[in-house]
Amino acid sequence: MAGFGQNRHGPDRSPARHIRLVVSDMDGTLLTPDKQITAQSVAAVQALRAAGVPLCLVSSRPPGGMEMYFGQLGINTPYGALNGGTVFNPDGTIRSRLSLDPQTVLDTLDLLETRQVDTWLFRGHEWLVRNAQDPLVQAESQTVQTIPIQVSNLHACTQNIGKVAGSTADHALLHEQQTKISQHLAGRASVALSSKWFLDITPLHANKGHAVRQLAADYGISVEEVACLGDMNNDIPMLSIAGLAIAMGQATPDVQACAHYVSSPNTQEGWARAITDFVLPRCKTDATMRYAPATPNSPPPQ
Repeated sequence: MAGFGQNRHGPDRSPARHIRLVVSDMDGTLLTPDKQITAQSVAAVQALRAAGVPLCLVSSRPPGGMEMYFGQLGINTPYGALNGGTVFNPDGTIRSRLSLDPQTVLDTLDLLETRQVDTWLFRGHEWLVRNAQDPLVQAESQTVQTIPIQVSNLHACTQNIGKVAGSTADHALLHEQQTKISQHLAGRASVALSSKWFLDITPLHANKGHAVRQLAADYGISVEEVACLGDMNNDIPMLSIAGLAIAMGQATPDVQACAHYVSSPNTQEGWARAITDFVLPRCKTDATMRYAPATPNSPPPQ
């Protein structure tokens, strides 16, 4: 695994010299293991603002689990929830949304349920579950400060679903199912672990790379001018296209292989160090960037 600094085993493309937008993952990256934002990270966000460079967040979290941190960070920028498949405007309205085909939702429910993996559905601001009293549901509700909606039949809720999440404390089982479900849904959905507890199934083009492309376009810049920070496999689509890709120190070798630089872990101020050491020296904007979406509901990339 690479150490702190430039990654000798990283991508062939050179890191960007000029950064105008930062897009960051949250859990395992911006957030500490206990889901906190450190004072050093807040100071780094303020330094980005002073340099005229916006910070946008993209996460597998539902929107409420992202918005809860905006006040502390002092940001009012667009954000990509549900693994980047649903992009929200700064006021919380939906900018664009990619949804799973209803039959794919049904197939995913069956695949997870036969393996006794608890299944959740996400649609816009809604989080649908079978049992709101389940310990994993209650723990996640507290983490993302979102109240789940209990429904008796998830199979009847297949329209406009932005993400199906499989959740279990059996981490080995979930890792195994990532490969099997990926094969079964090949060409229909993206399948990736967002943590050792959660397996995310999202629309085929609904990934963080899709969100980064849209955010860059809405700010009127190219993806080569975007710095991305992440730590998990679901961050690979954005790290692979970013002008400046940074992996956290605890990231797996597959994730680090996509990064120009590797920071320290999120237990050791990795996010703040990445912004200070790798991003800010490349921030040379003349004025504050403006978010100006051209048209709503952009179609998925072809």
